[in-house]
Amino acid sequence: MPIRRAALALAVLSISAVLPALAAPAPYMDDRSTAESVIRSFYDAINRQEYSRAWSYYADGDGVPKFDAFVKGYSDTASVKVTLGPSSGDGAAGSTYWTLPVSLDATNSKGKHSYFAGCYTLRLANPQIQAEPPFQPLHIVSGHLKTAKGFGKTYLPTDCSP
Repeated sequence: MPIRRAALALAVLSISAVLPALAAPAPYMDDRSTAESVIRSFYDAINRQEYSRAWSYYADGDGVPKFDAFVKGYSDTASVKVTLGPSSGDGAAGSTYWTLPVSLDATNSKGKHSYFAGCYTLRLANPQIQAEPPFQPLHIVSGHLKTAKGFGKTYLPTDCSP
């Protein structure tokens, strides 16, 4: 009997040591320096249920539903994993635009996975010509995602040209 109790106590200790690590939120990320980091930051905000921050990665609410509808759209989302493809950038009239292919694995609150793939377009107005506040950082202009059959590099779009 003492051996069983010791084994049970060891099992309980092991589980209690693992549970806090499983419950810990993802580390906070808010980086607007590259197209890839903006999209990673956007989904970090979604995973942390910080919808106001997620919505702010779009400029002035352009290209995104009204805030209440945006929040409602993620209401059953427990987490999103992201795979990014290579970004492509082009300068035009004082701005640089990037396109970025993505593959998503969205898990709902019941554990069901849904897969999406598509492209984001991001824009940065040349910082040298942004002479007065507010400064407009690199931001999402639009995202066009469709249901996919799976998740990962294999499911990334091969062409994100507009």
